[in-house]
Amino acid sequence: MEIIKTYVQQNKERFINELIDLLKIPSVSADSAYSQDVLNTADKVKEFLEKAGCDTVEICETPGYPIVYAEKNINPSLPTVLVYGHYDVQPADPIDLWDSPPFEPVIKKTELHPDGAIFARGACDDKGQMFMHVKALELMMQTNTLPCNVKFMIEGEEEVGSSSLAWFVERNQEKLKNDVILISDTGMISNTQPSITTGLRGLSYVEVEVTGPNRDLHSGLYGGAVANPINVLTKMIASLHDENNRVTIPGFYDKVEELSKEERDEMAKRPFSLDEYKKALDIEDIYGEAGYTTNERNSIRPTLDVNGIWGGYTGEGAKTVIASKAFAKISMRLVPNQDWEEITQLFKKHFESIAPKSVKVVVKPHHGGQGYVTPIDSIGYQAASKAYSDTFGVTPIPVRSGGSIPIVALFEKELKSKTIMMGFGLDSDAIHSPNEHFGIFNFLKGIETIPLFYKYFTEMSK
Repeated sequence: MEIIKTYVQQNKERFINELIDLLKIPSVSADSAYSQDVLNTADKVKEFLEKAGCDTVEICETPGYPIVYAEKNINPSLPTVLVYGHYDVQPADPIDLWDSPPFEPVIKKTELHPDGAIFARGACDDKGQMFMHVKALELMMQTNTLPCNVKFMIEGEEEVGSSSLAWFVERNQEKLKNDVILISDTGMISNTQPSITTGLRGLSYVEVEVTGPNRDLHSGLYGGAVANPINVLTKMIASLHDENNRVTIPGFYDKVEELSKEERDEMAKRPFSLDEYKKALDIEDIYGEAGYTTNERNSIRPTLDVNGIWGGYTGEGAKTVIASKAFAKISMRLVPNQDWEEITQLFKKHFESIAPKSVKVVVKPHHGGQGYVTPIDSIGYQAASKAYSDTFGVTPIPVRSGGSIPIVALFEKELKSKTIMMGFGLDSDAIHSPNEHFGIFNFLKGIETIPLFYKYFTEMSK
């Protein structure tokens, strides 16, 4: 620990400045206007991995954005850790809600981050957390404390479904062979109570299009006589939940795992203040499926949410028009045993069936992935728990996350190894939102904790 703390203390300003340089590149994978920036970010990650001490670093071409792959092999008889992360980021929109430009990183102190936090798109998700692993490797190389072999697989399409990564994994199983996969793309409870994510929800993401008349119409001449696609779409969406906020799609809950009272009681031990939760979000009350707590609703229960809806005139002033088309983007977060492709088909069949004959409906599937649960009795989990305990002085709590990392289930299927999710971000870090940030404390604490995972995993694997 003393070696680790000394190295981090001596190099922390450089670590922070290097991360800021990485955050300045707008690697938005969802928008083709940023395609060169995404490629430039891959090159930058390659450069950092080379400087960290990897023997082999390569930009691996795929049908989409490239994967940065790297290795540091010290002894074939020792375990191998495969680190996964992503260098692409979410779009920064809406730009006007940012307090500072999303790709001009600034450090500001907050109530939860008295040591300061870096505000920028990708600061927490996932450039900051991915970069912790690069710097942890540098630390182990410079202090001659790397206890096992390590591989890196850093992709550029996580925010758009990871289709190229699936293609790459299926074709490179021997190259990616490992004993455990390590990911930091999740969070923890607080800076005083760490946690390890043991479950992820799956995802089905679709776009719907509702078409009425063959052109936009004058709302005075045609209003009330023909279907308004926006009106119809909002009614259809409203019908997707019942009075208890359960999803009404037939078959949606058929394979949902119902946790026992004992399991739910164990989850309830997680520190949580409902008043603080509401205060942080500036809401008067919570909302969700009847019969479940807030932390159950956002982790062990499936959901359906509208992520965007548009149609008609949205510019300044008034335009009395009945739009020809209306659109919405909808995501469904799924729990283990729910197959995302099956749920997508159930949604498509149901949504088309509830449309009135006065409109035409098209459902376009985008991307998805399976849910995942990792056992807490594995060597990987125990090593992670011991590492957190050393650096935080508190035993981490196992928690299930409401988020999705679709590729994790594929890793287990194709590579036959378990994934350990060591997140260091906080729920309040505003990932996917304006003013995303990552605490300096969290960033440096991650660099301190990760080398200890390597140490304990290697020792426990003997």
